[in-house]
Amino acid sequence: MTIVYPKYTPKKQKKRPKLWLERFMALVATLNLLLVFFDLSYVPLRDFWLQGHIRLGEFMVGFIESEGIKLDIIPSRISRFITQYDRLKGIVPYRDTEQYLSKFAQLKEKIPTDDLNSPEIISLLADLRVRSVEMIETNPFAEAGKSGTLEQIKNRMREHLPNPDDSAKQAFRQFWTKNYLQQQTDEKLDFFTTEIQPLIARNYYRHISENGNYVDNFGLIDFPFAIFFALEFLARTWYISRTRTNISWRDAMLWRWYDLFFFLPFWRWLRVIPVTIRLNSAQLINLLPVKRQLSQGLVAGIAEDVTEVVVIRVINQLQNSLRQGDINKLLAYSETNPYLDLNDTNEIAEIAKLIAQLMVYQVLPQIRPEAEALLEYSIEKALKQTSAYQGIRFLPGSESTIDTLVTQLVRQTYQAFSDVLNAALEEDEKFNQLLDSLVTNLSKSLATEIKAKESLNKIELLLIDLLEEIKINYVERLSAEDVEEILEQTRALRRITQT
Repeated sequence: MTIVYPKYTPKKQKKRPKLWLERFMALVATLNLLLVFFDLSYVPLRDFWLQGHIRLGEFMVGFIESEGIKLDIIPSRISRFITQYDRLKGIVPYRDTEQYLSKFAQLKEKIPTDDLNSPEIISLLADLRVRSVEMIETNPFAEAGKSGTLEQIKNRMREHLPNPDDSAKQAFRQFWTKNYLQQQTDEKLDFFTTEIQPLIARNYYRHISENGNYVDNFGLIDFPFAIFFALEFLARTWYISRTRTNISWRDAMLWRWYDLFFFLPFWRWLRVIPVTIRLNSAQLINLLPVKRQLSQGLVAGIAEDVTEVVVIRVINQLQNSLRQGDINKLLAYSETNPYLDLNDTNEIAEIAKLIAQLMVYQVLPQIRPEAEALLEYSIEKALKQTSAYQGIRFLPGSESTIDTLVTQLVRQTYQAFSDVLNAALEEDEKFNQLLDSLVTNLSKSLATEIKAKESLNKIELLLIDLLEEIKINYVERLSAEDVEEILEQTRALRRITQT
């Protein structure tokens, strides 16, 4: 009987969306993610956006203080443009500190033209003294979470005007007097302009909406992106459901679950997940090394436990099967249920014939010189140990005669052995029947002897004990094997296959 196997027909290759479309969507998603990160970081980094510079190496430890290096990163024109974002965040200048800076601006404008004894300047100085004390007492920076900025202002003013009381209030009162400003007026005003005014300008007030949270209108920017990605999500999942076998629209939506982060009005930072996946799919980044390292780290973490559990589970299952007498059941089943031959061929006999043919026609001719040399040496060695050889070895030409006889004997024996095997392997129906009968009777006899009660019980007990010893002696070593060494070997094999 000939078995006809169904012809394998490969599935039609599914068309992927065009690469340019994938890259366009990935770039749009990246733009949206950058806007999200800018929005999330705007308030914490507002001082940087406002003033456009940073200080590196600024610190104070005990009596050691370093002002660091000031680096101007953003031009003032760009800073003014970026800080227009205050409107979306509901941020406005704090009224008290804004009026304070307004009074200072008026003072700077009046001093070059008016005398310090003029009524307007004296009034402005008095107003600034009062506002300075109020600023320290009321701390208008607290609402914006910038109490530390007020401490910086107080420390700088105390350092600039040392006084016995070490009071920031007293330092401000002394600073805003005509007697103090009469000498080196420009330098003192420049100190306030460069050291104090930028700190005061950092303060702000943020409006609160009716729901009790701070005003945040980022949704006005994010909403068009959400609509765009929602439409793209529906179109993509519909396309997947139409081109994939047995995939419904809902299944396709679950398939693209990570795209749902584009629609969430909260936890927007999670959009880094779909953006990363899209960039990898668009071949703009390569996540294969990262994925490989993560998978190898995961394997290294659980391989030991998993190996031990799996091996012990298999051994326990085998032991339970032996205790339940599954060997006897298997032998009984083989007797009551004849072996089903699918192609009228005894595969065991055929395999034996193929191996024999391989030995006779391929192996034996190739090893004939070595085999004959080994046989000659063995026969000569055996002959030289006999008493007959000891008696004739002194005769002239005896050794050469014996060597010749041994050589002829070995060659004739080897040739006869090969001829016998060649004759046995010739197509002979009687030989095939005898070989099949031998294999069948051998398997039946072996099964019958094994089924003997004493033999079967002894085999089962020995196998159970052997498995227990394997579990104790080798499973622990297997689980404790250096997983990193295995992973290193895996990486080496991968590099070899890639080259």
